[in-house]
Amino acid sequence: MKAIQIQNVGGVEVLQYTDVPRPTVSPNTVLVKNHAIGVNFIDIYQRTGVYTLSLPAILGREGAGVVEQIGEGVENIAAGDRVAYMGPSSYAEYTVASANHVYKLPENVDFKLGAAALLQGLTAWTLVTQAYAIKKGDWVLIHAAAGGTGLLLTQIAKHLGANVIGTVSTPEKAEQASRAGADHVINYTTSDVLSGVKALTSNEGVNVAYDGVGKDTFDTSLASLRRLGWMVSFGNASGVVPPFSLLRLSEKNVTLVRPTLFNYIATREEFNKYCEEFFALLVAQKVDIKIHKTYKLSDVKQAHSDLEGRKTSGKLVLEP
Repeated sequence: MKAIQIQNVGGVEVLQYTDVPRPTVSPNTVLVKNHAIGVNFIDIYQRTGVYTLSLPAILGREGAGVVEQIGEGVENIAAGDRVAYMGPSSYAEYTVASANHVYKLPENVDFKLGAAALLQGLTAWTLVTQAYAIKKGDWVLIHAAAGGTGLLLTQIAKHLGANVIGTVSTPEKAEQASRAGADHVINYTTSDVLSGVKALTSNEGVNVAYDGVGKDTFDTSLASLRRLGWMVSFGNASGVVPPFSLLRLSEKNVTLVRPTLFNYIATREEFNKYCEEFFALLVAQKVDIKIHKTYKLSDVKQAHSDLEGRKTSGKLVLEP
């Protein structure tokens, strides 16, 4: 089968469109013929070595397609089912996924939407319900509010009754964040984010800051919190946050959490619970997933370049 494999870490030049053996099922796994594959920043972290992989490796963490075969012990999933899944090695024509992380798609959700929804959708949903449970009336700061996860965070936070402040880099992205429900949008290339947050919150700060950018925004996020505020750091788009003194948290008794989705969905029961909750929002049109562009699997270098260069708004999808 065709797949995107890396032999070593580095820039987009390490992405190889190549032939590899088709995987086979083992107990409690499912073989999926991929129809759509989601592209995420975690793929870039793994390609560049921020997150360690055993090499050589096939990249990718999610996809959607049709079940070809099930392994021994798999229940409630059958050959021919339309599914979305989370798991490694999705940048390929076929992927073997753990049955614990395979979800049957609702009839009115197509493969592209299924592949686009899962990782970022569950990330956004668990961030606003588990990392910090947003309450009606909360002031919420969301960095990169026009990105794939940012747009979902913005929509869900607004659905939960929050006052949403989004940060973006262009006027076009400001419009997208506003359409997603952001009450206030700050273009950080022309305005100071901290000053804007203080002005909007009567100098109190926000209840929670969601920061998937990392190094470039960490200090601003921390300074934007009110007393007893929460900071949810969940990504490194601009680089890893450098070490800092824990005493900084005591200045306003703020709470810092650094969650990862996979520790919220460690069991099949947890995975299904959050899938059902998020897809219910999606089917009810409480949230909308914007697919920025669909690329051929062989054009993955361009997809990574576009995502790294912050040229995108919404989700990127690959098609085998």
